[in-house]
Amino acid sequence: MRTNWASATAIALLLSLSASAGHAEEVTAWRLFISDHADPKVTVIDAVDGGKLDTFQIKGPASLHRSESGRTVFAVQGAAGVVTGIASGISFDDHGEHGDIDVEAPKLAGVEITGKKPSHFVEHDGDFAAFFDGEGVARIISEKVVLEGKSDFREVKTDAPQHGVAVAYGSHVILSEPNREKPDELPVGIRVADEAGAPIGGIHACPDLHGEASSGNILAFACATGLLVVSHGDGTPAIRHLPYADSLPDGKTTTLIGGRGLQYFLGNYGADKVVLIDPTVESDAFRLISLPTRRVHFAIDPVRPKFAYVFTEDGQLHQLDVVKGEIANSLKLTDPYSMDGHWSEPRPRVAVAGDRIVVTDPLKGVLRLVDATSFEKTGDIAVEGKPFNIVSVGGSGQTHEGE
Repeated sequence: MRTNWASATAIALLLSLSASAGHAEEVTAWRLFISDHADPKVTVIDAVDGGKLDTFQIKGPASLHRSESGRTVFAVQGAAGVVTGIASGISFDDHGEHGDIDVEAPKLAGVEITGKKPSHFVEHDGDFAAFFDGEGVARIISEKVVLEGKSDFREVKTDAPQHGVAVAYGSHVILSEPNREKPDELPVGIRVADEAGAPIGGIHACPDLHGEASSGNILAFACATGLLVVSHGDGTPAIRHLPYADSLPDGKTTTLIGGRGLQYFLGNYGADKVVLIDPTVESDAFRLISLPTRRVHFAIDPVRPKFAYVFTEDGQLHQLDVVKGEIANSLKLTDPYSMDGHWSEPRPRVAVAGDRIVVTDPLKGVLRLVDATSFEKTGDIAVEGKPFNIVSVGGSGQTHEGE
């Protein structure tokens, strides 16, 4: 009897794939990384069951930044002069029709970048730029290198110490330009440089530069006069100025976050307002939204793109419909947190972990949990100390038996 080996091989492959699919398990994992307001530590909480996974001792109180991939979290410790890398333990592998998830224990990555007064920390396409204000230097490192446990970074220098920012933008670096006449004040613009830091072209004016974010393929910097909008040009980044609308009251944006799923930016505008910005248009790009009291913190929802969340000093969390440009729901969540006093006092921060909105309540030592669908409070998670800055990492994917 003659065997058709090609057919037999194809049948065996299909049976193998069917068996693999049959053993695939859908897994959801979300983790919260929380820094303390006073103590040098980062606590990792399982956002699904509320259990503590680990606590990492670092050098000082930190602001936290997660990577786009979610594989790394960075603790920027300004007073201690160091940026510490953390491996989140969650990674995804895209297979087109589905994605696989790999879940391991979180751990310190073994990477520290040191320098004077690290401040702004920006990712673009898997490269991170940490700006050290006390030196006027950006130190750039890739996520791949961090996950290998190596501190191999390159430096790009500006002309003077400044409260600056840098973005590794493909084969270029975008750098803030210091205020030469008043070096203690905010930068006056940005310039484009090659990978070694050599300038390309002139300075793009951006007085009082403070705040940057990405949304899709657009990068934006906040200025006293509007936004500088950066996109991929012909060989070098294309940069244009988007001025504030004449209809806006006096003010400016100093904090920006970028939408995911929908291309927009959300920024502060005065103490008790936020502004929605469409970077793709020239007119009617700004929509101002008034808040009941002064703003404390705000965050976008990466799972439900039409929503963002704003926490105000009266202890309310507001669900912002970014399509309609209005507050859709409000929920009393904590005692009041006045914005009077020092800017760095412990006040709530907001993150989204799947179907949960999580708000830190540092004076009570708890995380407040809100169901993102019903917008109702669902519980609390106790965290030792004063839980302050927070980022979330996670999602859903398949795991396969035997892998």
